[in-house]
Amino acid sequence: QVQLVESGGGLVQPGGSLRLSCAASGIIFSTTTINWYRQAPGKEREWVAVDTRSGVTNYADSLNGRFTITRDNVRNTVYLQMNSLKPEDTAVYYCNAVAIAGNAYWGQGTQVTVSS
Repeated sequence: QVQLVESGGGLVQPGGSLRLSCAASGIIFSTTTINWYRQAPGKEREWVAVDTRSGVTNYADSLNGRFTITRDNVRNTVYLQMNSLKPEDTAVYYCNAVAIAGNAYWGQGTQVTVSS
């Protein structure tokens, strides 16, 4: 059974940083592409970043280089380092795993609130 568990969300002031984690189990992590998505209240879920199984990373243009996705294949964990946070980054952040066979899995999400 595939499980994705996000953690690291919370309340942070504008300009602050958070690091989200997505811990995976039940999947061959090294051959899995991991995406981060987010969904703000009243908005559609939007794609944030990807770390592909081949090691390529990419980010939504709107982030302007503030976020960094990294992977630890020993701990089966992907991280999303978020810097210079803005109120508009407030959302529930979701981890999405796409296995090499194409199956996709979602975590339960972690809330990030950026507010003074």
